[in-house]
Formats: sequence, structure tokens, C-alpha cells
Amino acid sequence: MAIASRRRLLFAGTAAAALTLGASVALWRLRLAEPVADAPWLHLPLTGLDGAASTLGERLTQGNRPLLVNFWATWCPPCLKEMPELDAFAAGHPAWQVLGVALDGEEAVRGFLARQPVRFGIALADPMAAMQAMRDLGNAPGGLPFTALLDARGAVRKRELGATSQEKLRSWAQP
Repeated sequence: MAIASRRRLLFAGTAAAALTLGASVALWRLRLAEPVADAPWLHLPLTGLDGAASTLGERLTQGNRPLLVNFWATWCPPCLKEMPELDAFAAGHPAWQVLGVALDGEEAVRGFLARQPVRFGIALADPMAAMQAMRDLGNAPGGLPFTALLDARGAVRKRELGATSQEKLRSWAQP
């Protein structure tokens, strides 16, 4: 009798764990498609290298097309390694907007871009505000680099913590 009770208890525990995991995955997927009328990340203040102030939401609506936003810093080796990948993606996908959001000072960013120019937009953000925006976008640990694909409405469609690759970016661009 004790063995049968243990088996039932083990089965019930396994079923509860599977149900919890399934519900978590379903909620995470729903969050990817949640309405974004007032999503907090849309309010992230940005400053272009030309000094123009905007928000992530304004950058998104300027083009009315998907936005690949990459959070990076000049002191982050994986961030620097992926810059040519992002640049190649931007050049090969003109129907997309690509924006690099730097979490450093302007001087460091300009110095890096002088050595490694890119053809996509770069904006500066306050590191603390950018970290919160990344967390709101689904990057709980706040690690860099972090890339998110936003549809034209601002809904998160894909996200990647760590360096991206051409293959991954191309797969994101497939309909």
C-alpha cells in the first residue's frame, strides 16, 4: 500500500509540475503578443548622436515597420562582436528598422563607431532606464547584448540575450 501511495503522489507531483510548466509557457507566449498601447519600454528616452531626443516608441512609429532593437555597450566584447552581424542584417533588410541603443557615454560610442562604422541608427540611453526597459522587454537578468524584435505596433515578437548571428536574424525576418 505504501508503494502505491508513493506512486500516486509521484504521479500527482509530476502532473502538477507539467501543468505549471505548460501554463508558464502559455503566459510567456501571450506576453510576446500582448497589447502595447502603453508598454513601458516605448517610453525609454533616447538621444541620437545628432543630439535629437526621442523615445523608443517614437523611433518605432517613425518607420511604421518592424524594429530590431539591440542594447549594447562599448565595454561588452560580445556586443562589439555582433555589430558587423547587425550591420549586415540592416543592409540586407531595408524593410526593417535596426536601432542600437548604447548604454555608454557619447565619447565612447563615437570612438567605437569611428573604428567600426555601422549603417543603422545608434542612440544613447541612460543605463539605468535602459536596464529597466530591457527587463520590461523580457531580459530579467539585464545582461548584454540583448536584442528584441518589435512589430510595427511595438509588440515583442522575438528576443535574444547574448550575441546574435546572421542565421538567427535571418530566421527572425522570415514571415
